[in-house]
Amino acid sequence: MNNNLVKMVILPILVFGLTAGIAYGTTMYLYGGNGTTQSEGPVVTPPPGGGLVIDPKTPRDVACPINGEMFTKTESAVWNTRRPIFAMLENSPEARPQSGLNSADVVYEAVSEGGVTRFGAVFYCGVSAKDTTIAPVRSARTTFVNLASEYNLPLYVHAGGANCSSADGGKTCTSDKRVMALEQLDSYGWRGSNDLDEFGVGIKAFKRDLARIWDIKGSEVAWEHGLTASTEKLFKYGKDTRGWTNMDPAGKNDWKDKFTPWTFKDNSKTPGSVSKIAYGFWESDARFNVTWDYDATKNQYLRGNGGEPGKDLNDGSQVTAKVVVVQYTKEYLHLDEHAHTLYDVIGTGKGLVFQDGTATEITWSKKDRESRTVFTDAKGKKIEFNRGRIFFAIIPIGNTVAY
Repeated sequence: MNNNLVKMVILPILVFGLTAGIAYGTTMYLYGGNGTTQSEGPVVTPPPGGGLVIDPKTPRDVACPINGEMFTKTESAVWNTRRPIFAMLENSPEARPQSGLNSADVVYEAVSEGGVTRFGAVFYCGVSAKDTTIAPVRSARTTFVNLASEYNLPLYVHAGGANCSSADGGKTCTSDKRVMALEQLDSYGWRGSNDLDEFGVGIKAFKRDLARIWDIKGSEVAWEHGLTASTEKLFKYGKDTRGWTNMDPAGKNDWKDKFTPWTFKDNSKTPGSVSKIAYGFWESDARFNVTWDYDATKNQYLRGNGGEPGKDLNDGSQVTAKVVVVQYTKEYLHLDEHAHTLYDVIGTGKGLVFQDGTATEITWSKKDRESRTVFTDAKGKKIEFNRGRIFFAIIPIGNTVAY
C-alpha cells in the first residue's frame, strides 16, 4: 500500500476514532460513568435515565426552596431550570412499597376514599441529580389539588381523577361538585397545560411495570397498581411538549416569583425525648395506621405503615422524614354514591409538629387555594422547620395522635 493511500484512508479513521474516544470520555465524566465524579464546573442537565454524580467533598451550600435541605450548586443549577412535580401516589396495601418517597422534598398523606390513603409527593431538589422512578401513580383528588396549588402551577402528575361520573354526557353528574377534580383542573386552566395526566401523556413519561403487579407480593394484583413514571421524562415532556420550565410557556413568570417558602433551621443540638409517634386516618382500619420512630443519632424519623416498615422500592431503604406535621382538618365523608371524601385544607385549624425529638402544638392557616399554608406556634410565631424531607398527615379533627 502506498503512502498516499495510507493518508487518504487510514489517517481519517484514526482521527475519527481519537475524536470519538475523547467525546465519549467527556460524556462519561460529566454523567458520572465508570465511577468518576463531577466537580463544580459546567452544569449538564441529566438525560432521561442518566444522572450527575456529585463529589461528596463538594460544598452543599445552596438551600432547597421547598424544604431547606442543602445541595450543591451543580444540583441547584439543574432545578433552577424546572418547576416542581406534584405527583399522586397510592398507598393501598397491594401497591406497597412505593417508589420515590425517599427522593421527595415534601410528602402529603390523606384519605382518597374508603379509608385508603394517598400521597401527594413534591419532587424538585431531591431528584435534580438523577432520574427517579415514582410509583404507583394514581388519580387526582381535590384535597391534593388544593395543596398542589401552593406550588404555583407545578407539573401535576396523575392518572385520571374523580370527575362528573355522568352516564348521560354530563347532563346529570353522580359526583358531588366539591370533589370533581378533573373539572376543577379544567376550570383552573391546568388541563393540557401544566397538568400531566397519564391518559394524555402516555408512554412518553409513564409505563406499566409488570414486576409491580406480579413480583412484589408474589401474586397478581390489580393492573392500576403498576403505573410508574420517570421524573426526567416528566420534566422533559413538560418542557418540550407543554412549554413549562421554571418559566411559564409565555416565558414571563418564574414559578418561584409567587411561591412563599417556609422558614428553615438547622438541627437542634439538644434533641428531645419524644421517641415515637402513632396515628391513624380511619381508626377502624389499621392497614393505614402510621408510626414514626425517632432516630436521635441522625435526627430523623423512620416510617412504619400498617404494622410494617415503610420502604422505598427504588433502593429498599426505609422511608424517613426530618419533620412530621399532623394537620387536623374537617372531614366530609361519602359525599356521593362513589364514596368520595374531602378534607378541607383551606381555612384554619390545629395540629402538631414533630422535629428534633419534640412535639409542638400549632395552628395552620391557608387563605385560599393558591395561598401557602402558614404554621404558627402558641405565641403566633411562624414555625421554623428542620432542613430536609417534611411529611404531612392530613387527618380528621378528633383523631388520636399518640406520642
